[in-house]
Amino acid sequence: MWESETESVRGREYGNGVLSSNKHGVKTDGFELRGQSWYVATDIPSDLLVQVGDVNFHLHKYPMLSRSGKVNRLIYESNNHPDLNKIALEDLPGGPEAFELAAKFCYGIAVDLTAGNISGLRCAAEYLEMTEDLDEGNLIFKTEAFLSYVVLSSWRDSILVLKSCEKLSPWAENLQIVRRCSESIAWKACANPKGIKWAYTGKPSKVSSPKWNDLKDSSPSRSQPVPPDWWFEDVSILRTDHFVRVITAIKVKGMRFELIGASIMHYAAKWLPGLIKDGQGQGPADDMSISTNSNSSGGTGSSSWKGGLHMIVAGTKDDTPSIQAKDQRMIIESLISIIPPQKDSVSCSFLLRLLRMANMLKVAPALVTELEKRVGMQFEQATLADLLIPSYNKNETMYDVDLVQRLLEHFLVQEQTESSSPSRPPFSDKHMYEGTQRSNNPNAKMRVARLVDSYLTEVSRDRNLSLTKFQVLAEALPESARTCDDGLYRAIDSYLKAHPTLSEHERKRLCRVMDCQKLSIDACMHAAQNERLPLRIVVQVLFSEQVKISNALANSTLKDPAETQYQPLIPNHKTLLEATPLSFQEGWAAAKKDINTLKFELESVKAKYLELQNDMENLQRQFEKMSKQKQTSAWTSGWKKLSKLTKMTAVENHDIGPQISTAAEQARKTPRRWRNSIS
Repeated sequence: MWESETESVRGREYGNGVLSSNKHGVKTDGFELRGQSWYVATDIPSDLLVQVGDVNFHLHKYPMLSRSGKVNRLIYESNNHPDLNKIALEDLPGGPEAFELAAKFCYGIAVDLTAGNISGLRCAAEYLEMTEDLDEGNLIFKTEAFLSYVVLSSWRDSILVLKSCEKLSPWAENLQIVRRCSESIAWKACANPKGIKWAYTGKPSKVSSPKWNDLKDSSPSRSQPVPPDWWFEDVSILRTDHFVRVITAIKVKGMRFELIGASIMHYAAKWLPGLIKDGQGQGPADDMSISTNSNSSGGTGSSSWKGGLHMIVAGTKDDTPSIQAKDQRMIIESLISIIPPQKDSVSCSFLLRLLRMANMLKVAPALVTELEKRVGMQFEQATLADLLIPSYNKNETMYDVDLVQRLLEHFLVQEQTESSSPSRPPFSDKHMYEGTQRSNNPNAKMRVARLVDSYLTEVSRDRNLSLTKFQVLAEALPESARTCDDGLYRAIDSYLKAHPTLSEHERKRLCRVMDCQKLSIDACMHAAQNERLPLRIVVQVLFSEQVKISNALANSTLKDPAETQYQPLIPNHKTLLEATPLSFQEGWAAAKKDINTLKFELESVKAKYLELQNDMENLQRQFEKMSKQKQTSAWTSGWKKLSKLTKMTAVENHDIGPQISTAAEQARKTPRRWRNSIS
């Protein structure tokens, strides 16, 4: 609570908030309430009946005519009852309470001005046209002076007056009461707390708050330090439109965007049920009372103020859900419009929870798009729990996958914009640039890739998730964002489990988004025995695993044994197992044994194959050697030449023609030798 040294002085100058009029024509001891009617305690009979709502005021003409231009005009315009005139003021701002104070002022009765009644009385005075033209020191002048010199100098009174203006629209707006109170609150919230004595009520009841009287005689060095968020709770009792006015004024004053964002998050946690998970923050049903003692009045009277917005947001059991949804939609739209544009002004988790409620309550599409862009700016800070936003459309997937796709696109556009932006920012965007540079690092895409892989693993269990949506989301990130595809492999395997009816072509198309060369050794072992994967993918996995093992062995042999002896082992296997589901761990453990067995059998087959190949070569050499030593006939030699021709390779095909002609010529000569030998 803001307390100023000059408040009590200014209060004494204006009679401690007590108004009285020295000019009155009827002597009275006060007003008396009889049922729903007020009577003046005097012997003079009443000649004027004023009806305000359900309350009747039996008054006299002269005191009212001398100070109210509106009453004067209404009485002389009505000629129906010359003896007893009756007027109705149905639209009087402030209602019967404000008119009672105004009537007492007209009769010269002392009126106690407080932060709770000043706004209603000021609007009623304007409505009744109680100007200086009718009487010097009329009600408009005195209420305006109390507002300017007493209320606006006090933090507490400014809050209470702005709270009381909720029922006085549009009079409070037209009389600039809302604007002046908002600017007063903004100035005090942005002021340097050094040298100012404080007594704020925003702290929880468990923590004692410093009071103005306790700090009155203490030096600033001994006073309790004021936290930067001291004003959050006091401002959070305001109605949404007034809260927006205050935050807008605070922005103009130049407060840090982190504090503005924190105040918005505090307000949302108070008035939006279910926004903060695990019951954090105050609920809308929690009451907050603020002392309404005016610092200038010096009185002891006070009234308890409760956060009235919970009646709109949470409602009662008799309220319809549509009314609650409409009011909550209004709150969300207002908060989205005042979130500072700087990055990290609010947390990404808060933005995603706000986006969830915005989709549920059908907030304006333009504001939803703006909120999605804000999430894209900080998408690397998101968590899987906040990203699992349900789909509120019928006959759709369980989770809103299209929304995550749009968030990822906004993130990639933002990353590209930041990479192509000039390195030196303008002075006007210094704070925005600093907030951006803090989180702009090369690991952002890698964190987003891990987040997307975890999200795909979770949503892949939905049988309504189409293969196209899965593939588009998996391929949205560039290849450089993933250094390891183990998370993507888990998502693919989970999708294959939930969709066992996929064809061979669809399974190949699904596995095409994964790079087998980026799988770890443990993931390769699991994939080698995964029956859900296509055979071609299994072969690729085995080949990449063999290459990795060969490279690892080659690298280990090239290193100096003395150096490798003291190098610590990187626990990649342990880290991978911690991030892997238990079912995958069990599958991989069993796959290791099967893979080792298959490797042993494969090596045995290779050895047997080499042995048989050597035996065949030896037999062939022995056969050729025996065939050279043996005497063959002309028929045998001719047949042997023909058999050699049939065994020639494709490389010697261009020489086949001459060899065949030569062999044929020799074959024609052979029968002649036979005939000579026979003869």
